[in-house]
Amino acid sequence: MSDFDYDVLVIGAGPGGYVAAIRAAQLGLKTACAESRETLGGTCLNVGCIPSKAMLHASELYDEAANGTLAKLGVKIDKMSLDLPTLQGQRVDAVKGLTGGIEFLFKKNKVTWLKGLASFTGANTVEINGEKVTAKNIVIATGSSVTPLPGVAVDNKGGRIVDSTGALELDKVPGHLVVVGGGVIGLELGSVWKRLGAKVTVVEYLDQILPGMDGEVRKEANKIFKKQGFEYRLGTKVTGAQVGKKGVTLTVEPAAGGEAETIEADVVLVSIGRRPNTEGLGLDKIGLELNARSQIETDHEFGTKVPGVWAIGDVIPGPMLAHKAEDEGIAVAENIAGLTGIVNHDLIPSVVYTKPEIAGVGLTEEAAKEKGAIKVGKFPMMANSRAKTNHEPDGFVKIIADAETDKVLGVWIIAVPAGTMIAQAAQAMEFGASSEDIAYTCHAHPTHSEAIKEAAMAVQGKPIHM
Repeated sequence: MSDFDYDVLVIGAGPGGYVAAIRAAQLGLKTACAESRETLGGTCLNVGCIPSKAMLHASELYDEAANGTLAKLGVKIDKMSLDLPTLQGQRVDAVKGLTGGIEFLFKKNKVTWLKGLASFTGANTVEINGEKVTAKNIVIATGSSVTPLPGVAVDNKGGRIVDSTGALELDKVPGHLVVVGGGVIGLELGSVWKRLGAKVTVVEYLDQILPGMDGEVRKEANKIFKKQGFEYRLGTKVTGAQVGKKGVTLTVEPAAGGEAETIEADVVLVSIGRRPNTEGLGLDKIGLELNARSQIETDHEFGTKVPGVWAIGDVIPGPMLAHKAEDEGIAVAENIAGLTGIVNHDLIPSVVYTKPEIAGVGLTEEAAKEKGAIKVGKFPMMANSRAKTNHEPDGFVKIIADAETDKVLGVWIIAVPAGTMIAQAAQAMEFGASSEDIAYTCHAHPTHSEAIKEAAMAVQGKPIHM
């Protein structure tokens, strides 16, 4: 008999935590998962990835009906209106179904859900609701929360200055929504309310939207969203906000310094990033310090410097993405079980679920150039037969390959199903594919994915359809 209550205790039941717990249990380890939220699934399932996609999908269909896109296809709607409570209801249903699904998987795999906040009292001991629980291995998977903006206090209940959670739950379409931050979350939620009728202004500190993405993709995305009616205030910082009876008065000024001015908004969405949830864990009790970004440093196997304590997901360095956390969850469980769990952090795809979607994996063209000579192949979606037939001409596929070896270093896509298309690129790169490998792989016709084949042919200088 073990001296511990559990072989593995996972703190947090988000995509990283619940996956780690299930995988550990599958490997025969006695496993528990501590989660204080009423439902499992963390930010992603409850107030992030899943509900935002429910809103994006519904608002896309509304937009197609309202703005005549369907009429071009011969689908005529005489009368239509927005039923926001029903639109919000299907979001709630989606969340309920999926969080309930994880609870079922916990029961099926015999994972014990310990309801409450866990805090370390020693390297193998935590306290949950005043009770001590011991485990041979403890995995920190507490995720992240919204980064606050100084001088702009978020009040989701008030519904005037909101974060991503509050932006999902607005009970009416704002006349003017100002999004602070031109990253993924701001553009996705801005898209939802833009389609439903709001005027949307994006205020971004940097001189371009979508920080960290390929430069050409950022420029093209900027153009596409502008065409959709987004207004931008780039190179601009927000210095304060005053909430009044009718809305919010935002004070902004040039990021480089200059005269202040004001913007009137009905609702302000603060989406300037996320920060790791490490407070209240009692890390000082086990001698675990944080790095300069308040993250927990781990080794290649996701072990911290404290033996028996592991960490994954948004609390460790790397992109704050659900799928990165999930892969780390599987890997850490396998490492604890004595197997070999590896995550290739160079090949974590990123997706923006706007319309069209934007996706990338591997290096940007700028980063690839810094490492050596490259070849780039591009193919526009307007030359792809499926995209053209579907009236989806925006975007392109871009493949970046090593000039000498032809190994694919990065793939960037703007296309309606880019988020699905990028999986092929990630898998090819995981196997060390050359652009020639992709070019000579038969792709089904007519599909959007043929644009990947054509872009690979363009690396060799010989696409067929342009």
